[in-house]
Amino acid sequence: MRHPERRLLICVDMERYSRRSNVQQYEAQRDFHQLLEEAASDVGLDRVGWTTQQAGDGELAILPRDLPEARIIGRFVPELNRRLRRYNASRLPVARIRLRVAVHQGMVHLDGAKGFPGQAVVLVSRLCDAAVVRRALAAFPDGGIALVVSSDIYRDVVTEYPEEIRPERFRRIDVVHADKGFQEQAWLCVVDEDITSWVDDGSLVPTLPPGDPTPEPTRSTDPERGGSVRAGSEPGGAPPVSGGIRTGDITVEGQNAIGPGAMAIGSVGRDAILRPGTDR
Repeated sequence: MRHPERRLLICVDMERYSRRSNVQQYEAQRDFHQLLEEAASDVGLDRVGWTTQQAGDGELAILPRDLPEARIIGRFVPELNRRLRRYNASRLPVARIRLRVAVHQGMVHLDGAKGFPGQAVVLVSRLCDAAVVRRALAAFPDGGIALVVSSDIYRDVVTEYPEEIRPERFRRIDVVHADKGFQEQAWLCVVDEDITSWVDDGSLVPTLPPGDPTPEPTRSTDPERGGSVRAGSEPGGAPPVSGGIRTGDITVEGQNAIGPGAMAIGSVGRDAILRPGTDR
C-alpha cells in the first residue's frame, strides 16, 4: 500500500441522467466529456494528468498536486458553466446537461483496488449527492452548475483568491445523509444565479451581515429530505413567534406576556389578550 497523498478532488454528477432514453444517455456521455475537455483547455488545464473514476452520469477526479486550486474554482467552473448554458440554449429540457459539482481536498490512496480509498473521497461524493444541492439546481432551470465546496475550500480558496466566483455568491448549508450517519457543513452556489433570495426548507443557514455572530439554532434532522431543519420550522409545524409566549394554539406577545398569575383570554393566535392578577 502506497502512502496516501493530499490532493484536490472534484466530483461531478449529471442531473436526471437516468430519465433519458438510451440514445440520449449515449449523447449526453459524449457531450459531457467534450465539454469538460474544452473548458479545461480554455483555462490552461490539461485533463490528461487528472486521475479519474468514471460513471455513466459523471466522474470523480483526483487532480495533480501542483494544479492551482484557485484556477479550478475561479476559472474552470465558470468556463464550464458558460459552455453548458450555450449547449442547453438550443436543446429541449430532456436533452440538456446540468451538473452538480463538488470540490474538496484531503488525503486519498491512489492505488486502491476498486477506486480511491479515503474519507476525503467519501465527503466529496456526499456533498455532490446532497438533496439540498439537487434542489438548488432544480430551482434555477437556466443554471448550468450547482457548485458545492467544503468548508476548507471555501475558507482557503474561495474567500482568499476570488476570481469569477465570489464569496458573497455562496450560502452555507448543512449536508445530512441520515441513513449513512453523515452530517457536514458546506458552501453552495448556483453559478451566475442569485441564490440569496432562494427559500429552501431549512437546509440553508441564514446569511448575516459581516461581523455578526453566526446563530446556533437548535436543529433536527429530516432524513426524508436529506437536509436539516431549524426547530419550529418542521414541515406542517407552526412557525416560532418572537418575543411572546405560546401555549398550544394561544400566542401572547407584548409586555403582558410575562408576570405571575397572568391568564390568556379572548381569541387565539396573535390577537390573544391577558387578564393580569388571575390564576392560570
